[in-house]
Amino acid sequence: MNLSRFVVKGSVAGVISGVILGLFFKTIEIYWNINVYTLLLNVDYIPVLNRFSFSEMVEFSFHLIISVILATILLYVAAKHQWTRRQMMVRTIGTSLFIGLVLYPTTALSERTPPLTSVSALFCWLFGHLLYGAALSLFWEKNETQAIGR
Repeated sequence: MNLSRFVVKGSVAGVISGVILGLFFKTIEIYWNINVYTLLLNVDYIPVLNRFSFSEMVEFSFHLIISVILATILLYVAAKHQWTRRQMMVRTIGTSLFIGLVLYPTTALSERTPPLTSVSALFCWLFGHLLYGAALSLFWEKNETQAIGR
């Protein structure tokens, strides 16, 4: 598989997995009033971006761009290193959980997001990232491992 195919496949995987994560968090926020969707879209802590007020659609687009980049990189690395399906599942979910853990403390940098000490928000946040990683890992195909030479 050439690089452009990885970009296309990574884009599709990233958008679909990112939408799944966004819908999950939006549902949590609507029904249980835990602001994990707000946290997902939050750019209050990013210099320059924090000077602007963006619409929900623009903020969600930022989330999808990051998701596409992550998906493309993970799919490429999985193929390059010939990960098995099990390795893809474990490593993709592990990477997603790690990213969730690293990003969760940014909740302390905004008035709009859950408190840093909210156990329910942390649980939902990590479960959502587990769901994202599981969804993303479903885009892996065995024949991609022969596509990249070492």
